[in-house]
Amino acid sequence: MMRIQNLKKSYGQSESRVEVLKGVNLEVKRGETLALIGKSGSGKSTLLSLLAGLDQPDSGEIILNDVNLSNMSEKDLTAFRAQNMGIVFQQFHLVSTLTAMENVLLPLELLKRKDAFDKASSLLESVGLSHRAHHLPSELSGGESQRVALARALAISPTILFADEPSGNLDEETGAKVMDLLFQMVAKTSTTMVLVTHDPDLARKCSRTVHLEHGSIL
Repeated sequence: MMRIQNLKKSYGQSESRVEVLKGVNLEVKRGETLALIGKSGSGKSTLLSLLAGLDQPDSGEIILNDVNLSNMSEKDLTAFRAQNMGIVFQQFHLVSTLTAMENVLLPLELLKRKDAFDKASSLLESVGLSHRAHHLPSELSGGESQRVALARALAISPTILFADEPSGNLDEETGAKVMDLLFQMVAKTSTTMVLVTHDPDLARKCSRTVHLEHGSIL
């Protein structure tokens, strides 16, 4: 479903240039949950940003459902991402001026989905937040905010879901509950997921694990 070929990424200039990814090759199968693990600085989040089209590689190809993301203009890539990808970050990245319901509605309204309200309502109910639908992010706890972010990421029924340390900003108990919910919802919808984590217990919940070290897959 997703094929990554010889992906390279560096940051900085000339002598201070740091090679973050050194020719990564990877395939993600439809319906699988893939854990990307590695030490801090191994290139996990950089790789995820490239796969999600949030950053551009120096070279190499990212092909999702036979579409080569590497050849897309920024405008086309943004549109493709809106229709095919869900993303959950460590920081919740909710729109502070929108309610929980409005945050979940946002990606559906951008796609002009006629069932937007019903879909958003159903997702908020699935994450146990129907009673908080009209609260702003500032009125929500960290766990509630991440559950809203999860509902928003799954709103479009994405082809693939990317999750970057989604429990990293939460206390252990809340994080465990959010991750249990994430895996339940992914399993229920048979959504393909790539999860960045440093937690081996979380990685073991995935159907496959890939180790990244110094910008290369072991």
